[in-house]
Formats: sequence, structure tokens, C-alpha cells
Amino acid sequence: MKFFARVPNIDFMAQRKVGLIVSSVLTIATILLLVFRGLNFGIDFTGGVLVEVAYPQAVELDDVRTHLEKGGYERAIVQYFGTTQDVLIRLPPAANANSAEVSSRILEALDARNENIELRRIDFVGPQVGEELTEKGALALLVAFIGIAVYIMLRFEWKFSVGAVSALIHDALMALGFLSIFWVEFDLTTLAAILALIGYSNNETIVIYDRVRENLISQRRSDIFEVVNLSINQTVLRSVITHLTTLLVLTALLLMGGASVHSFSVALIVGVIVATYSSIYVSTGLAIVLGISREDLLPPKEEAIDESP
Repeated sequence: MKFFARVPNIDFMAQRKVGLIVSSVLTIATILLLVFRGLNFGIDFTGGVLVEVAYPQAVELDDVRTHLEKGGYERAIVQYFGTTQDVLIRLPPAANANSAEVSSRILEALDARNENIELRRIDFVGPQVGEELTEKGALALLVAFIGIAVYIMLRFEWKFSVGAVSALIHDALMALGFLSIFWVEFDLTTLAAILALIGYSNNETIVIYDRVRENLISQRRSDIFEVVNLSINQTVLRSVITHLTTLLVLTALLLMGGASVHSFSVALIVGVIVATYSSIYVSTGLAIVLGISREDLLPPKEEAIDESP
């Protein structure tokens, strides 16, 4: 515990230019990747078939996936629907197939006769639903960025706001770029992970900004680089503990959570790792580039009242 009580003395700002250059190059590369390669959108965004089946006893989802893969449904998403006996299966769009054909093929793949599986319902989700979800998801991200920008601008200063929002966009793009490179499916749970990442990364940035503001006012003889380095060093051990514990939980979720939360876990793991350096070199580094100073955070002086006749 004494180790974590010590404040290290690392010159983070010595590499601020390198950090900003690397982040800028990665951001541009990620945007190009998303434009030309895109994301592996799941059924939530592309439309598809929803099938609900009921087993006479509890069933393992891995067994259901194995049966479906043998039946030719490699991209099926399987999850519990209420209890461990009720299973919801999501399939890609079926071309020129009606509900009777799809249901019979699913039941045949699951060996429904021998397993006494009951078909509860089957629904077709059109691509227009996916387009609506895409629009609402993009709107949710936009509203989150605007709200955070306004909050930081009111609490700190507009230069901090620009740095914080840039770091959030950077983190979200890095996570999306990783998903695109490895073609991880992007569904509603992945979108939820991106929104959660924005909140997580913003919290890390706010902690550093708070300490920078306190030190800018108290350390009047230090220049901006010394103040920022001191502030980051005062929070870095706290950040390490937070990131490690979060990564432990996400890793456990990735390894044991199953396919339904796989993309959620991957997106957050990448985001947490990226947020570790973006809160230092992107958000704080940009604030320095914009010329943040002690005068920006001091309360305005009241003008003297001239009482002379």
C-alpha cells in the first residue's frame, strides 16, 4: 500500500508531440478503414429472422450453437430468453424463404423431434428496422458528445472541452477500427459498449482535469508543463488500479460470457486500453496546444469602483 501512496515523477509531457502525432495518424487511418472496409453489422442493423424455441429442460447455449452450425447456420446468435429453457435465435436475412420453411429448417437442425423442442414464435425483421437503429445509434453518440462538451466547458474551460471531446472521439474510433480489422460483429450490445466507453474515458479525463485545475491555482511558480506532469503523476497510480480491475472483469466476461457478449467485451477492452493514454496525450495534450493557462481558470477580477468626485 505504501507503493501506491507514493507519487511518481515521470515526464509525460516530454512525449506529448509524439503522442499527438501517433494519435492523429491512427485516427486518420481508422476513418479510412471504416469508410472503405466498414463494420461487420449484425442482425440488429441488417435485419434477419428471430426464432424463439422452448426446451423441456435447461439447455447449454453452446450445444444449441453446435447444432445450428451443423445445420448450416454459422452466423446464428443464440441467447437465453427469460429462463435457461427458453432460447432466442437470431439469423441473417433468409432470401426467398417464408416462415414455414425457416422454422422447419431450424427445428430440423436442432433435432426438435427427438429433443421435444417447441417452436414458440418466428419473426422477420426487415432492413428498414436496421436503418432506423443505425440512425438512432449515431444520434445517441452525437448527443453524448455534445452533452459532454457542454458540461466540461461549463465546469472547466472551452480548451479543456475541445481536448476531452477529441479524446472521446479518438477512443471510440480506435475501438471501431479494431472491430473492423478483426471483423467482429457490431450489434446493439457493441453500440452499448461504445457508449459505456465514452463515459469511462470521460471520467478518466475529468479526474486529470480536476487535478490540473487545482495545481494551476496552487502551484503559481510552476509552468504549465510542470503542473500537468505533476497532475498526471498524482493520478496515474489510481488510473492503473482502475484500468487493471476493469480489464480483469472484462476479460472474465470475454472468456466466460459467451457469444452474446463477445463483441461487447472486445470493444470495451480495446477502449479501456486506448483510454489509458488518450486521457494523457490527447485530451491534456490538446489543451496545452490550445494554450491553456492559469488565467483561464482564475475567477475574473472585480473592477474597482471609482468613487472620486
